[in-house]
This record gives sequence, structure tokens and C-alpha cells, in this order.
Amino acid sequence: MDGLSIAKNRTCTHVDPTNPKANGQQNQIYVQLVLSLALGLSAFFGFCFLRPRWKSLYAARKRQSESAASLPELPDTFFGWMPVLYKVTEQQVLDSAGLDAYVFLAFFKMSMKLFGVMFLVTCAILAPINYKFDYLPTPGDSTDPRNPPELFSNNPLWGSWSVAADTVVLASDGKTELPKTDYLWAYLVFTYFFTGLAIYFMTSETQRIIKVRQEYLGSQSTITDRTIKLSAIPPELRSKEKIKDFLEKLQIGKVESVTICCNWKGLDDMMDKRAHLVRKIEEAWTVHLGRSKTAALEPVQARRSGILDEDEQHESQENNTLLGRAHVTAYEKPRPTTRIWYGFLHLQNRKVDAIDYYEEQLRKLDEKISMARKKEYTPTSLAFVTMDSIPACQMAVQALLDPSPLQLLARLAPAPSDVVWSNTYLPRSSRMIRAWTITLFIIVLTIFWLIPVAGLAGLLDLCSIEQVWPGLANLLSRHEILKALVQTGLPTLVVSLLNIAVPFLYDYLANMQGMISQGDVELSVISKNFFFTFFNVFLVFTAFGTASKFWGELQDSLKDTTRLAYNLARAVKGLAVFYINFILLQGVGLLPFRLLEFGSVSLYPILRMGAKTPRDYAELVQPPIFKYGFYLPSAILIYILCIVYSILPAGYMVLFFGLIYFVFGYYTYKYQLLYAMDHPQHATGKAWPMVCYRILVGLGVFQLVMAGVIALSNAFVPAGLVVPLIPFTLWYSYYFGRTYEPLMNFIALRSIRRESDASINIAGETVGLDMTGARIRRRQSTVDEEREKFSKFINPTLTVPLEKPWINAESTFNGDAPQTDLEHEESTASSLSLGDTHIWRDNGDANV
Repeated sequence: MDGLSIAKNRTCTHVDPTNPKANGQQNQIYVQLVLSLALGLSAFFGFCFLRPRWKSLYAARKRQSESAASLPELPDTFFGWMPVLYKVTEQQVLDSAGLDAYVFLAFFKMSMKLFGVMFLVTCAILAPINYKFDYLPTPGDSTDPRNPPELFSNNPLWGSWSVAADTVVLASDGKTELPKTDYLWAYLVFTYFFTGLAIYFMTSETQRIIKVRQEYLGSQSTITDRTIKLSAIPPELRSKEKIKDFLEKLQIGKVESVTICCNWKGLDDMMDKRAHLVRKIEEAWTVHLGRSKTAALEPVQARRSGILDEDEQHESQENNTLLGRAHVTAYEKPRPTTRIWYGFLHLQNRKVDAIDYYEEQLRKLDEKISMARKKEYTPTSLAFVTMDSIPACQMAVQALLDPSPLQLLARLAPAPSDVVWSNTYLPRSSRMIRAWTITLFIIVLTIFWLIPVAGLAGLLDLCSIEQVWPGLANLLSRHEILKALVQTGLPTLVVSLLNIAVPFLYDYLANMQGMISQGDVELSVISKNFFFTFFNVFLVFTAFGTASKFWGELQDSLKDTTRLAYNLARAVKGLAVFYINFILLQGVGLLPFRLLEFGSVSLYPILRMGAKTPRDYAELVQPPIFKYGFYLPSAILIYILCIVYSILPAGYMVLFFGLIYFVFGYYTYKYQLLYAMDHPQHATGKAWPMVCYRILVGLGVFQLVMAGVIALSNAFVPAGLVVPLIPFTLWYSYYFGRTYEPLMNFIALRSIRRESDASINIAGETVGLDMTGARIRRRQSTVDEEREKFSKFINPTLTVPLEKPWINAESTFNGDAPQTDLEHEESTASSLSLGDTHIWRDNGDANV
């Protein structure tokens, strides 16, 4: 009989493909471990091999960022970089990468400590308890209680056994009886203990971060620390003089400057058009002169400063005009052309010289921009007010300025480079409409995600596969390893890929909401991506399981909320192997690919082949952008999974692989934040309260699951005693918000130090002290001070120099295949990118 006939005649039992009991699979973890090790080791060894050969990518930040210059050099040996990275201190992280990187790594370090302690406790106490007692079926389990588990049936010390209503009778001596549910009191005790342990570590780390943050921000002096964002300004106060008089009459300090946001949309649109024209000119010149024959048009020193005085700018414009007009090239090589459309409804067209056409368009546009910069624009209800001191700014943002509700609201200003200027002149109503529209769209999108997430398990069920592809179902039933790959390896891989792909969509949506700063956008991305990972990947996949039973379980749960707790508890126990494999794949299999920067490596040959102009090559060697919203939600989900499974029989394995994930993640992201990637946003560590609130959500789920697990064994007294932890966790979240969150948003007045004050210990180390007689020198500048030097709160489109096209390509830009060692290319391109790329990126940031 062929395989198709066998499949048709076989009685199919619908099972959850991620439930190891239902499938009888014992080797799923081994298969996932081999797969993860194969992926992870190949990526890790690839990184170790490429790192010294491709420094333009793997040491981009170290080579191009002044703040990273003080970091120790990493040896070029295969593993020599690892001990040097390990020895980089938290103080060096602060000095070179700032508060955001410090807080991000602090979460991983705290998790390492917490799960290290929990793993030891679980191995010493809970694992033996689960080994001896947690073998009885829970209500709804298909396991026949008359059949003893293999562990005990093959163990002569246990002898024969039987199951009574409330006791386990061990018939080796005919007398010994163990209460069936007594061991569940240990679950109750450790639910309280692990909740307290998690809150203790979280609170301790919060207090340490607050101390570091207050000392760090209190010891520096930047324009951001002295500036407030004043919103909801009434029409009668929308002038610099009136705003200044209003604030100074409050007697909180002197006003240094006022920038009222105006409707600059027309000017911003012209600057966007100009950037497009500049690129067109660069492409035309590259085609005309070839990649190795163009000449430099603008002095490198001018590009480095980004600012030219009037004489230099006039001279530069003359040189550009002369060189741009001169037909200095071989006569046999024609100049590039472009087709233009004109006449009635633009129905006529003709070809013209591309260089002359685009340069003429650029000249006309520059004249319009120069005129537009001199115009007066309609003021909006938003302004940036810079005070003369940090205490004055902090008093303004921590006080009510006006007795009218929703009027004259003072908030801390974002950094000047962080402001999304195109959103500053949007009406408040427009921003609110955008925010609510995106929120509603995400709710609809969340419902849409139910289809692939809940359907994933159903499609990988053997019965579902048999309905579509009987031959494959028959093949899987005969090969356990292949079955484990398809039913466990494939779901974890698909879920992991969703966690990688979905953040890009939510990042785009967050940028469309109309937020004032990129820091706020990044915090929004963290919130959105966590909601997806927690709700869709964890709750939906766990509580409702396969698509075949999703709607039925959902309807029953809505009718009886206690059923949700039972379903969640039963599913959590059944999905232990699935989540072990998920954490294993994330930590061992995929984290090395983040270290390898697989996306940048794979895209580089494509981008290199498409690069034509010097600007294109300069952008190739810019450090990749590190986005916390892409990495932090997955780490928080794994934190929650470790907490939820910590007491259950699979807890020691979940904690072990979770500990591996946080150890590997800490050093992976430490390397990227310090040496390889850049983080231009300026959130001053404000992601930490978001992390803490989501930890508390995870603790609530942990307590709900434990109450359900205990109740499933009819131990209702200990299950009921778990319930008080849930309102306690809710109260603590309120207490955390009232006690600690203000110190994560503001600078305490006592923390603010004058320039003459002694420098202080920031990260538990003595830094910045230089005792010469009685004089104490202030410590070195922070990352924020270096970044904001000479910065002002003003729309760059009003003041930025009108950059000229980059026409400077040496023999490196010859169109050859990508080389592994890009140092010569980097040195050439970097010299071009020092000034103009900064200006170009400012323009891009200003018009996101």
C-alpha cells in the first residue's frame, strides 16, 4: 500500500504540534540545539574572521566617532577582542556611548544576576521537587493515570504504584502515602519568593540608574539641559518678547533665547527638492567624467566645519560655477542628457544637457531658498525657550505655569539634533489625529496578526498537513527528527523572523505619528513592538493554541474569565519545549548574526554595485544605526518567559538558556554600541521606566499562571493564596510611578553642580579628579556635551549652508567588485563625508 493510502486510512488525532506530550517527542531540544549551534557558530566564526578585515563596518563607530576614540583598541587576532571588550568598564560605556547605552546594557546585566540566582535556587530546590512529585496528570490531560510514567515504572525504588483521589500510594512497603498536592505549597512559597526577588533586583537597579543619571546629567551643561519645550501657547503670546517677559515675571530665572516654531513647510519642501537636485547633478557628473576622473569642488576644511564665511562661500560658489560649466573632458565622450517635458499639459518633450539643466534648476532654487529664508512665517503654538541656568529650566518643567488647563505646558526639550522640525509646525489637532489613527491601525493590525500567529500551529499540525499534503504527513510520522524540525524548529524560526521583520513596520508607523523628537519615536517603537511580541507571540499563541480551536477558546474565555487562567496555565506547561527552543534559537542561533550584522553584510554588495557618486560611497561607510526599539522588546519577552517558567518542571532549562541569552546579548550589544554602531537619539535613559512596567506586567502573568497551575491540581487553598500577589504588583507599579519615575524624567535641583564643583563618581569608579593644591578640576566632557557643542534650537533649513555637489572620486571608486579590506575606500570617502554628510543627515532628520 502506498503512502497516500496509508495516510488516508490512518486515524488522525488532532494535537498541538508544540506540545511535546501530545506528540511524544523527546528529541526536539536536541534537534534545536544542533540547529542553533550550527547557525550561531558559523555566524560567530564569520564575525571573528571578517572583523579585522572589514573595519569600515565592524569598527565604524570607533573610527569615526570622537566619543569612541578613548576606547581601547581591539586586537586583530581571532579571539583577542573578547577579553578587551570584557574589561571595558561601565564608566567607559558612559563616557563613550552615553546614558541610553548604559541603561540598555544595565537591563541585560540585571537579568544575568537575577536569573543566575534563580537558576541556582531552581536546581537546588525546585528541580528535585518537580522530579519527584510533578508527574501526575492535570485535568484535561489525555495521559491515562493508570499508566505510570516511564521514570517511575522503571525505577525499582518506587515499586508499584496507584492513584487515589487525593494521594499517591507507593506500594514498595505497602504503607507509604504522599499527599498528592503537598508539593504545591512549595510552588506558592517560591511564587512569593521569585516575585520579591525580581522586584528587589529591579528596584536596586532602578536606584543605581537614578543615581548614575542624576550625577551624570547634574554634572554636565548642555543647551538641552537649559531648554524647555513650551506648547499650547495662546495667540496673544506668540512672540519672542512676550514669551520672554512672561517667563521672567515668574521669577524662576532669566531667558537666554526663544525660538518660536513657525510654518516652514514651504521652505522644508524646497530643501528636500534641492537635496534631490544635488544628487541628480552628482550622478550626471559621475556619468560624464567617470568615477576616477572627477575633481574636488569644495575645500575639505569647509566640509569639516560645515560653515563658510561670506568670502569663502563666494569663492566656493565661483569655483563651483566655473568648474561646473567647464566642458573639461575628452571630446569623444558625450555629456549626459535628460528628457524634459513642456508645453500644454506637458505633452511635448526634448532632450537637453543634464548637467546644465540640473545646475540651472539648482541655481534658481537656491535663489528661491535665499529669499524664503528672509521671509516672516506664521508662528505656531510651540516654542523652545533656553534659560540661563539648568535650575531655572528644571523649575519651569516641574511647575504649573498657567492656571488655565491645557495652556502653556512646559516640558523638557529634546536635543537640537533630535528634533523633527517638520512636525513642530503641525497643529496639535493634526498630531492627535495622526496618533489616534495610527493607534487604531495598530489595533486592527493586531487582530490581523492573529491569523498568521494562531494559524501557525494549526498549519503545522500533522492532521492539518495531511489534509493538504498527505504524503508529507506520512513522511513526518515515520521520521522523528524531520518531524521535530518541521513542528518545533519551523515554528520557532517563523516566530523569530516575525520579531525581526515586524519592528520595521512599527518603526515606520511611529515616525508617521507626528512626534516632535526621534527619542520619543524610539520609545514609541519599544512600546509598539513589545505589545506585538507579548500579545501576539505569547498570549495568543499560548492561551489559544492552534487555529482550529482559537475561536472556540476565545469565546469560552470571554464567557468565563477563570477559564483563561486555566487555559493559560495548561498551555504554558504544554508549550515548555517550544519556548525553550525559542530562547535557544534567539540566544545561541540568532544573536551571533546580530554581531555579524548580517543585514549590512548581505546588503553591502548590492549597495556597492548601485553606488555611483562620492556621496553614495561616503554613506556606505557610515556606522549603522542602533535602534533600541528593535532589540529591547524581544529581550523583555524572554525575561518574562524565564519568570513564568521558573517554578515549573521545565524551569531549570528555561532559566539556563535564558541566562545564556542575556550573557551573549550583553556582550553582543556592548560591542555594537561601543565599536560598530551609532545611536544618534537622545533619550537620557528614559527607556528604563518602560522596561520596569513591562517587567511588572510579566510578574502579573507569572502569578496568574501559577494560580492556574496550582488550581489545575485541585489545590485551591494555595492557589487562592497566590491571588493577593496580583493586586500587590498593581500597587507596586503605582508606587514605582510616584517614587522613581519622576527622577527618571527630571534632574533634582540638589544634583545640579556648578562648573567649579568637584567631579564625582558616576559608575562606581573614581573619575575626573585632578588634585593640584586646593584646585579640583571638573571631569571631562560627556557625550552629550560633545555632541551639542555649538548647537542651537533652530530649524536647519533656515541656516544650514547650501552645500554644493560632491564631485570628488579617486581611483578607489572604479566600480570594481566589493573588496574585503575597505580601508583605502573608507579614508577617501570619510574625508568627503566629514562635513557634507553631516549637513545632509541634518536635512534628512529635519524632514523625516
